[in-house]
Amino acid sequence: MGLGGTENVVLQLCEILKPYVNKVVVCSCGGVNTEKLANIGITHYEIPDIEKKSIKTFFKAARALKRIVKKERINIIHTHHRMAAFYVRFLKLYKKRIFISTAHNTFTDKKLLTKYSYKRSNVIACGEMVRQNLISYYGLNEDKVVTIHNAVKAFDGNLSDDLTLKSYKDSGYTLVGNIGRLSEQKGMEYFIRSLPMVKEKVPLIKYFIVGDGDRREYLVELSNNLGLNDDICFLGYRTDIRNIMMQSDFLVLSSLWEGLPLTPIEAFSVKKTIIATAVDGTVEVVKDGVNGILIPPKDSGAIAENVIDLCKNPELRERLEKAAFETYQNDFSFDGYSERVLAFYKELCNPQV
Repeated sequence: MGLGGTENVVLQLCEILKPYVNKVVVCSCGGVNTEKLANIGITHYEIPDIEKKSIKTFFKAARALKRIVKKERINIIHTHHRMAAFYVRFLKLYKKRIFISTAHNTFTDKKLLTKYSYKRSNVIACGEMVRQNLISYYGLNEDKVVTIHNAVKAFDGNLSDDLTLKSYKDSGYTLVGNIGRLSEQKGMEYFIRSLPMVKEKVPLIKYFIVGDGDRREYLVELSNNLGLNDDICFLGYRTDIRNIMMQSDFLVLSSLWEGLPLTPIEAFSVKKTIIATAVDGTVEVVKDGVNGILIPPKDSGAIAENVIDLCKNPELRERLEKAAFETYQNDFSFDGYSERVLAFYKELCNPQV
């Protein structure tokens, strides 16, 4: 378990369900969040990485899952990856158990595998676009797929200055952040390429990127090649995402695809607005000109144009920030999410006759 929206959702579910069940057990290939699981009293088993495509990994993971389910007397299985759902289906672990899967993204690949994996499952789609993708593209029964939007807890208010960001802020710079895995999906290169255009109109500006991933080296090299090594801060992996957001002026989400991203919801919860690509479930959170700004994906010019606009128009930014926080309170609060999750579980465990 590493940095990412899916891992955060797993942690949230553990916290929500723990008071209502005998035991919560999490299986993953490890990572930074295992310590968080231990802190809230959740049993964790490390298993092989189920995304690896090898016969050896498959049999090791299959043996481990069957052993854990039997040992812990599991009667509800909740997966968060279609390969995890595949294992449950293939090993027939769903028999005599409640089988739930959360789909976190839209896809247009592995059609037969996806349909097979989810066919016996009660599926939670993290957004309506994800739900429609499962029904229209993969042919899942619409009665077996429900939408429960992701959410985040209210920010605890504990602000701890990042010294790098503070030094720039104290020198009068506008700080614009982009937060996420450094992967193709997040489109960080388009964010980086927008900065030279922005600097022509807004000289006192700094970009910062939070996250890590397989494209880090490429993105750092791109920044250097564009002569931006002094203008972009790579802050790496952070556990204090909203603390960092609080120190920004606004955020950019440059993703090429999303399920229902947590980044805008996190930003809204700390009264920050966002410039986001109009892809998939992002448009379920960000309403153009209301609580943020929507732009086409892969468009550095559009990023630059709107960054400049927000820098030069504080009244617009203030209006968007106010509406962003209202959106969080009304639609994406943790209390509301908890109620919907518990209602879903209770309905499956005690169906109406």
